[in-house]
Amino acid sequence: MGGLKLQGEVIATGLRFPEGPVALPDGSVLVVEIAGGRLVRVLPNGELSVVAELGGGPNGAALGPDGHCYICNNGGFSWRTDDGFTRPTGAAADYRGGAIQRVDLSNGEVETLYTQCEGIPLHGPNDIVFDAHGGFWFSDFGKTFEDRILRGAVYYARIDGSFIRRAAHPVLTPNGVGLSPDGRTLYVSETETSRLWSYPVKAPGELGHEPWPSPNGGRLVHGLPGFQRFDSLAVEESGNICVATLVRGGISVFAPTGELLEFHEAPEGYCTNICFGAADRRTAFITLSGHGQLFAVRWPRAGLALSA
Repeated sequence: MGGLKLQGEVIATGLRFPEGPVALPDGSVLVVEIAGGRLVRVLPNGELSVVAELGGGPNGAALGPDGHCYICNNGGFSWRTDDGFTRPTGAAADYRGGAIQRVDLSNGEVETLYTQCEGIPLHGPNDIVFDAHGGFWFSDFGKTFEDRILRGAVYYARIDGSFIRRAAHPVLTPNGVGLSPDGRTLYVSETETSRLWSYPVKAPGELGHEPWPSPNGGRLVHGLPGFQRFDSLAVEESGNICVATLVRGGISVFAPTGELLEFHEAPEGYCTNICFGAADRRTAFITLSGHGQLFAVRWPRAGLALSA
């Protein structure tokens, strides 16, 4: 399939490997800086304002029903920069595990909610989505070391720190998570396999599972051929799934039935995440992480209104 070039504008530069964009009603956008360990607000004029110092490797973000921002912190990466292009290369030297954090946007106070589930440490929380019940699903990517990979999982948790449950495991490098418009399907993208999986949501924290030979209990929606890698995702109002795609950087758009509908080519290979904003939810904010940029483009369809 031929690619459509993303036609838009860079609205912020100088970010330290941005991810997890969250569009706010006032026109500003929250992003995490994985390499900077911070939550940053990008103002409409492109000015950057630090909201909170998070440490580790903040990887994903979402607004909760209490108005606070919930963070997936992967515990930190090691980095390599060549000619101004930055990329992660493995676990940070001081890596001690991942966490789910809560940020009070009014004052920047940070609270750690979860670091483990029933004695199992969180290795690398990555992406997060809230449901209509006030809880949230999140992916734990696992962690990559020079000689081994810790496999990941999909979790469900409540915002008061009282409940966390592992809902799918093992998943090989799970990254993006998103819910269908009716909330009955959870989508999960895998980075190293470039596969998109779906799970029926049976109840808050409970997923239906396919039998073996599904490696993770999911139903395969689509897998791209060749060497591609999937990152985070967002869902359109129509139900299409927009997956940020690495290597050949861009946004791959899949129908819920599995067809690859479109590919929107990005200006760089580390196109890591997408969210929708503006009153009509047709402005797509896309993180171009290698060069530390936030990109805005007019999207052909409206994004899904997220639960919060």
